[in-house]
Formats: sequence, structure tokens, C-alpha cells
Amino acid sequence: MAPRKNAKGGGGNSSSSGSGSGSTSAGSSGGSSSPGPRRETKHGGHKNGKKGGLSGSSFFTWFMVIALLGVWTSVAVVWFDLVDYEEVLGKLGIYDADGDGDFDVDDAKVLLGLKERSASEPTVAPEEAEPYADPVEAPVRAVEEDLQQQEGGPAGEPQPEDNDFLTATDVDDQFETLEPETFHEETVENYHVEETVSQDYNQDMEEMMYEQENPDSSEPVVDDERLHHDADGVTYQDYDEQVYEPSENEPLENEPSENEVTEISDNAVEDSNVISEEVSVPPVEEHQEVPPETNKKMDDPEPKEKVKKKKPKLLNKFDKTIKAELDAAEKLRKRGKIEEAVNAFKELVRKYPQSPRARYGMAQCEDDLAEKRRSNELLRRAIETYQEVASLPDVPTDLLKLSLKRRSDRQQFLGHMRGSLLTLQRLVQLFPNDTSLKNDLGVGYLLIGDNDNAKKVYEEVLSVTPDDGFAKVHYGFILKAQNKIAESIPYLKEGIESGAPGTDDGRFYFHLGDAMQRVGNKEAYKWYELGHKRGHFASVWQRSLYNVNGLKAQPWWTPRETGYTDLVKSLERNWKLIRDEGLAVMDKAKGLFLPEDENLREKGDWSQFTLWQQGRKNENACKGAPKTCTLLEKFPETTGCRRGQIKYSIMHPGTHVWPHTGPTNCRLRMHLGLVIPKEGCKIRCANETKTWEEGKVLIFDDSFEHEVWQDASSFRLIFIVDVWHPELTSQQRRSLPAI
Repeated sequence: MAPRKNAKGGGGNSSSSGSGSGSTSAGSSGGSSSPGPRRETKHGGHKNGKKGGLSGSSFFTWFMVIALLGVWTSVAVVWFDLVDYEEVLGKLGIYDADGDGDFDVDDAKVLLGLKERSASEPTVAPEEAEPYADPVEAPVRAVEEDLQQQEGGPAGEPQPEDNDFLTATDVDDQFETLEPETFHEETVENYHVEETVSQDYNQDMEEMMYEQENPDSSEPVVDDERLHHDADGVTYQDYDEQVYEPSENEPLENEPSENEVTEISDNAVEDSNVISEEVSVPPVEEHQEVPPETNKKMDDPEPKEKVKKKKPKLLNKFDKTIKAELDAAEKLRKRGKIEEAVNAFKELVRKYPQSPRARYGMAQCEDDLAEKRRSNELLRRAIETYQEVASLPDVPTDLLKLSLKRRSDRQQFLGHMRGSLLTLQRLVQLFPNDTSLKNDLGVGYLLIGDNDNAKKVYEEVLSVTPDDGFAKVHYGFILKAQNKIAESIPYLKEGIESGAPGTDDGRFYFHLGDAMQRVGNKEAYKWYELGHKRGHFASVWQRSLYNVNGLKAQPWWTPRETGYTDLVKSLERNWKLIRDEGLAVMDKAKGLFLPEDENLREKGDWSQFTLWQQGRKNENACKGAPKTCTLLEKFPETTGCRRGQIKYSIMHPGTHVWPHTGPTNCRLRMHLGLVIPKEGCKIRCANETKTWEEGKVLIFDDSFEHEVWQDASSFRLIFIVDVWHPELTSQQRRSLPAI
């Protein structure tokens, strides 16, 4: 094996054996090189066996070094943002050859003659094009692709309902603007905006705006600053805890004249009832309130089909010439650098005071900063800046509409309903053919309790577009509030079935089912079931709309289960005292017992005498029942219950109370029997019916459906005491808005 190895390896032994017979060979080796050594020299070899020059491995090493240097250089360019790719892409936009609003591989193929130009796009030489391309004219197909990309976010991330893809400001639209109005006790006959009901125009335009300005931008959207979720995924709404509490008896302002509508004065923004801006955010609680629309299930059994929308035109001719500067400022805003963005847009407004887009960007930044700092003052400033945009000359139509709609929305957020109404009236004047704006105007009237004008608006909309689902549900809602029960049903039903934006709202399912129950239509529970499946109701039986998730839910409770045994014992020990004071008030001719006015009775006579309402003591009423009030003041679980009442309730023979539910799951209701006929009086809660006893307390959760019959021969008198749900924390009891 050894000789073979040497021969194969060309070792020294092999060379000497090959030249041993001839002196010629030995001599020639001394005078001139043999062919073998010359071949080695030609390839850079050495006599000691080492190779010279670049070997294969050395070449590979240098190649890897250069490649790594290139990679790290590229990383450094991207990491330190040495090149503004968005600006470069924006400038390349003038070479957009295929009409998709940007410069890409397809455009290069067209310019190189490798692909035909789209027949629908005119051929424009690069030197003839405007300095910046306006991608608004891109086909609707591009919008659809972008919307699809928006919705296809990473798995596991919460997806906002109406796409908050492009503008962080849009996220504000998804903050529940829960108005702390005085809700009626049992039903939701008044229109309360939990999440401003609006057509999607405002949001969709803002979503596409950044896309228009930066077609190929891959800048991540920073919306951590704007969405504030608790552990249960519930969004909170207000800058200060509660900004506005309109009075039920607040007089309606005079109808504005045409000049007043056209020129929205600064006085349209009321400054009353605004709480200070410095508010500490309370710690996240285990349970958080879920107003209507916030607890929708993501797996809606009937997903709505996306509507094709055009990209809005937001830049006038002048703004196109400063587009690079606008893009740079907008880029800061999109990255969440709000303070820097504010300064950038302020400088642009200083340099270009007639630029609508620069001023609109400043308004957006003020809007964003108001949200970040929870400042009403900043939000008021943003509201005025949106108005300034609309007042400039040569404002693109889409930007004008967007600015005024955003102004109206922010005014509603602050509780400035009449100021918002003026803004909406101006929008309808400017765009009389836009039915979505008229629908918003109808909501504006509903928010100030002007159902008559709201009804006229929706009648006008339905006369032009009879299949408008948004108008139908709101028109049906108004008819139901006017006790036109049978008339309201087809409008509510067809409106919900349309699937139009703004129609999938728990209030409409609530009132449709209630109307059907009152006319004896057995389909009522079908709609309650659908409302439950879509996340509006906790169950078919429990249909309250202002709820805290996770609270124990059952129709009937025992005193021990509530934990309020001391209160129950005190009521039962002193029931005769409470009864006697109630009877004394009844005997007076002052009419202190007021008829039930919530349209809950099918027939009969039912009146109430209230001592506490929304956690506030009625001092005058307590003069009629002083001992009872003194007794109750020892129990803050009831006197401090801002979602309930304490009251006497008298019901006369022949009375029937429709099946109904209370507004919230945050309370339990105690009934203390005072004067109870032996037969004919009963109450059903869910599927269990009970009767009252004198001196005994019944406890039920009135967020479950309940119904009352009084078929006795004499009156029935009970004492109603509402208490906080025992599982609510002390923080929640302090912070939940009153009902």
C-alpha cells in the first residue's frame, strides 16, 4: 500500500526512481527546467510545494468579506434612515406608466417597451408630467387590494371594526363616545350615541389619504398611542372622565338662519361642563363596561361585503408642489412622533398659510396630541383648526368634506351637540346630494332630542333612496319612540337586514323585538337570538345594553348571594314604617306619585314616588318620608347606586306591564312588599314567576326580561331599592357613568 500511495501522491521517492537510469536527465535538471516544473511555475507553484497567488479558498474568503460589507452597509442605510425612500418613490411617481398610482416593475416594463401601456391611460412623456403624480385617478382595483391588505393583519392581533390602517386619527372613531345623559330607567327610547353612528365616508377617506400621498410606503402604523384596551379588550372613550352632562330640560336653541349655518361661529363650540384636563388614568379593572357596539363577536355569522370606494383627492395644485414637505411631516405623525409632527406642520402653515393640506395635517396632529395627553383644550383647538381648513380658498372637495365631518365628530365627542349640528347642516348645504351626510344630520337631531326634525330628514332620504338601510333603522327607531309600534317594525327589520353600516346596533334589535312582542309577533325572540349571536345581548333573556362584562348573571337572587343581608334585614324589620310613610304621601292631594312615563304599560294605572335617582337624594321628596330616608342613608350600596333608584311604586287593578329589560347589568333590584292583595299580583323574571309578600324582599336582576300583572281588586304598593351588583369593584362604582 505504501508504494502505491507514493506513486499516487507524486512523492520524492517516486521522482528519484523515475530518473535513476539516465545522467542526461540529471544533467538537464541542472541546466534547464523540465516540462513538469515549467507547468507548475506557470500556475504560480513553488518548488517547496506551496501555491502562489489567489487560491480558490482565498478568493471565496474575499468574496464573503465584500458581501458582508455590502449587507451591513445596506442595514446601516435602512437603520439610520440615510435615504428617504418614500421621497424617492414619490419622485419616481411621475413615471407611472400603468396608472396604478406608483412606479414599479410594471411601469419599467412599459417604459422599456416590454409591455403595452394601459389603453385607459394617456401616454405622457416624463418631461411633460407634473412634478408630483396625483394617484387619485388610479383604478378602484388598487383600493380593493389595499383594503384587503389592511384586513389581512397578523393572526392573533385584534382587528378594529372599520380598518384603522392608515391614519391614527381614525382610531378615535372607534372610541365609544358614551354620552353621560340621563337614561330612562327601563328602556332606551332616547337616542344615545355609544359610538357615533355615522356612514363610513369620513373614516374611509382618511384611511386612503396616506396611501394617496405615499403609494408604496411600508411605514408601520403606530396606533398604540390611541387605542387603550383593558384586559378584556374594551375600549374607553373620554379624555376626562365625563366631559358633558346635558340637562333633560335644556331648551332647544332657535333654528339657525342660513347665514348662521354657512358661517359656523366660534360660539358653536360650547365651553361648559368640561372637566379639567389633568386626570390620572384609573388602573385597569377586572371587569370593564361594554356599551352597545363594543362587544360584537368577531365571528359574525353574516359578514358584510366590502364596498368599492374611490380614493379621495386631498391635494390642490399648490399642495402638489410641496408634496415632499407634506410627506415628511406626515411621516412623523404616522410614526407617532406627534410633537415633532405638530412643529413640522406648524412651520408648513407658517410658510404656506393658504395650503389646505398643511393646515389639515396640523389639525390632525392637534387631534392626536389631544388624545395622547387627554386634553379637552387641545381637542377644542383641533376642532377650530378643522374649521380653518374649510375656510381656506381652493380646498379640494374631498378634503373639505373630510375636515367638516371630522369637526362634527369631535364636537360630538366633547358633548357639543348643537355645535356639531351646525357643522352637519353646513355639510348638507354644501353637498345636498350626499345622503350619507343627511343621515348624519338626522343623528345630530336625535342627539339633541329633536325627533321631529330627525324624522323629516329620514323621510327625505327615503324618498330619494328608499332602500337606504341606515335611514330605515333610524326612521323605525323614531316611529317606535312615538308609539307607532306596528309602523316601526318593517323599517327596523328591513334596515337591519340591509347590513348597511350603522345598522348592526343593539338598540335596533332591542326595539324591533320589543315592537314584535307588543303586537304578538312570535318572531321577536328570533331577533333577540340574532342580537345575542352578534354580541349585542348577553343572552336572549338578558338584553340590557350598558353592561360590564363578566358579572354573575341570574334572574333571581337570594339576600345571601348579594352580600347585602344587613340592608335586607333592615328593610324587612322596618317595613311597616316604610309603608306608613308611603301611604301618608299617597293621601296627600299634591300628586307626589307621578305616572310611569316610559311607555311600558299595555294598560292600567302605575305611578311612582322617587326618593333617590342616580345616586342623588331628592331632598323635597324625603321631606315626605323622612324616617325612611334616614334609614336608607346607612347603606351606600343603594344610596350611592348611580345606576338605579329608590322609590315607592303603586299599581292599580287592571294593569299589565309589557315584557321589558332594564338598561344595565350593573344593578340588582329589591322589591319590598308593603300593601299586597291576596290574589292577582305577580311578576315574571325570565322564565320564573313569583308573587310579593308584605314585609318580605324579592331580589331580581332587572337586566333580564320581566313582566308584571295586577289583576287584583285593590291597589298594590311596593318599595323598590336598587343596589350595585355585588361583583363591581369600588373603582367601577365610582367611575361608571350614571343611568
